[in-house]
Amino acid sequence: MTNYEPPKVWKWNKEEKSAFGNQPVAGSRFEQTLPVGEEPLQVYSLGTPNGQKVAIMLEELNEAGVKEATYDLYKIHIGEGDQFGSDFVSINPNSKIPAMMDYSQDEPIRVFESGNILLYLAEKFNHFAPTDLAGKTEMMNWLFWQIGAAPYVGGGFGHFYHYAPTKQEYPINRFTMETKRQLDLLDRHLADKEYILGDTYTIADMAIWPWYGRLVQGSLYGDAAEFLKAEDYTNLMAWADRIGERPAVKRALELEYKDIK
Repeated sequence: MTNYEPPKVWKWNKEEKSAFGNQPVAGSRFEQTLPVGEEPLQVYSLGTPNGQKVAIMLEELNEAGVKEATYDLYKIHIGEGDQFGSDFVSINPNSKIPAMMDYSQDEPIRVFESGNILLYLAEKFNHFAPTDLAGKTEMMNWLFWQIGAAPYVGGGFGHFYHYAPTKQEYPINRFTMETKRQLDLLDRHLADKEYILGDTYTIADMAIWPWYGRLVQGSLYGDAAEFLKAEDYTNLMAWADRIGERPAVKRALELEYKDIK
């Protein structure tokens, strides 16, 4: 690896293509009309770990018999830049999936950021979240942990180990170290627990599983599970398999996303 000497002031090279069309500016890039179905919840997403969180929650609500939690699910193809269209940006100005509109209210409510969507649905339908102060606080501890920790796994380890155009030892070692520390943290936490909060399955599990459960099961970043020696994290593996066997989770992974074009 050659050394890189940063310039005094960074300048965007418009000719250099970046992953998923990223640019150093926000806002919409083209006019867009997103479809709106007949269900009260309109979800614009993709089957990535963050997208899977919301799909799992909606299917779990369905499994729990919550008849009002019906939804239309549309595919935002991030590789084609759908997330930069005007309608999507009006829902999520950060141009990231998933995003949701709730039309069941007199005034439609936009909801973006996957953790917030989980929390919104849990509170709206009174499912999969404790209501007592101690229980809710512990759930929020782990929900916020996932939101803050996962970028090291996805944008750090996953990017440099699997997606980067060249393999570089320093960033791979740096983010592997942190990813394994996080896996060890979860493994220790789950040593005497069925779920993240103990005996109770909550949105904390739904948030963490698509990233860490799928990772140790070998479903993320090619052969990353072997590279990370995931079988060493026995408690985490047992939890991942337990969640993966839930009917709602299985359905969520197999959902078909409607086209927006």
